[in-house]
Amino acid sequence: MTKKVFTAADMEAYLRSGKSAADLPKDVLLTPSAKDVLRDGLGQVRAGAATAAASASEYSEPILPDYEYHWTPGKDPKSPAEIQAFFNSPAIVAIKQRMVDIGKRMWAREYTDGNGGNLTIRVGDNLVLCTPTLVSKGFMTVEQMCLVDMEGKQLAGKYKRTSECMTHLAIMKRQPKAKACCHAHPPHGTAFAVAGVQPPTCMIPEAEVFLGQIGMSEYQTPGSAANAEVVGNAAVDHMAVLMVNHGVITWGKDVEDAYWKMENVESYCKTVWVASQLKGGNLLTITGGQAKELIGLRKSLGMDDKRASWKECELCDNSDFQPGTVCHIPAAGATSSSAAALNPEAEQLVKSLTEQILASMK
Repeated sequence: MTKKVFTAADMEAYLRSGKSAADLPKDVLLTPSAKDVLRDGLGQVRAGAATAAASASEYSEPILPDYEYHWTPGKDPKSPAEIQAFFNSPAIVAIKQRMVDIGKRMWAREYTDGNGGNLTIRVGDNLVLCTPTLVSKGFMTVEQMCLVDMEGKQLAGKYKRTSECMTHLAIMKRQPKAKACCHAHPPHGTAFAVAGVQPPTCMIPEAEVFLGQIGMSEYQTPGSAANAEVVGNAAVDHMAVLMVNHGVITWGKDVEDAYWKMENVESYCKTVWVASQLKGGNLLTITGGQAKELIGLRKSLGMDDKRASWKECELCDNSDFQPGTVCHIPAAGATSSSAAALNPEAEQLVKSLTEQILASMK
């Protein structure tokens, strides 16, 4: 009779079935590796089987990615030593690495040129990480990141902080939900800013939900207190602001969120521009009622919208946009007849010319 031979794989399967060495047939032959499993792996195999069974019987709620930094109010580091320890802590180094990565994404998508653009992240009551000045966003390193207070005073980092962080800080001071800011010069968004054209609303649902209405601020010298003032005020009610003759700035609950909004602005402005070339004026819009639904969805995601109390026709009125796209809901009392808009003198001229043509034909 041929004896049964157990390999290591056979032995593992045997042990997983709940059997032990005592249950082995007397005439079974074990390979050396099977003996190792029997000697060393009995407890591990059983433990692994128990863990797998427990995992299969349990279910954890799926999670959403969350990059927001949560600090303890009133616990900012104070002394130089405490600040340095905080600045070099694993949690902050990880955030600095994310800033470096996003800088590369900005540069790769041609949102920045030269040393343009900057990023900030609030990490305390009075602490903000920011990118350095005179460094390409595509080639930054973790060691080049800076730490400033809410007044712009540099607290840590051997590279000088960007001068435009003052505009970011102005936003954070006025809007507590702004935990991170992203400034860049994406071509299509900046083109709208240079033209002084505020992007229309009610055209793409994703833009309505994740951006809301895009704001605008008048031109002031970049890095100046005046620029911080006008941009800070505009950003209170707008998560994305076109800075006339300058560029775009966005904010969010974390730096990933802020950067995504920069992508949203550029994509939206590009789409509207292309659509304008295809059709000119009177681009299609969703209705005011549909816009209200999207504002409600926006609110459910934790984003405020100043338009929540607006009338439906106001939500989709883009009469200032060139080419013009206006609300198509007629105002109360408006006549549907075109006769009221006719010019009597023009009508008389058309009648006279018609009579002359008919007479000549006779």
